[in-house]
Amino acid sequence: MLSQKIATGVVHEVPEDLRKTLVSEPLALAAWEDITPLARNEWICWIESAKKAETRAKRIERAREGLMEGKRRPCCWPGCPHR
Repeated sequence: MLSQKIATGVVHEVPEDLRKTLVSEPLALAAWEDITPLARNEWICWIESAKKAETRAKRIERAREGLMEGKRRPCCWPGCPHR
């Protein structure tokens, strides 16, 4: 199931820990596939910008919850500098 194709961002690929979370939650995965590549890029970069493992894990959980609630981008973040 982890080999399932998941849409990527403009610049960033989906990291494995986020991929596992998305694949395990069909609602979050459907929302992920529905947002734009630029929005996916924002989520990925926000997650990858975490300096600590526990912060990264919290951000992945917030992304899962946010996507399921209909959020299209992470809130309170200036955006991906890589685009």
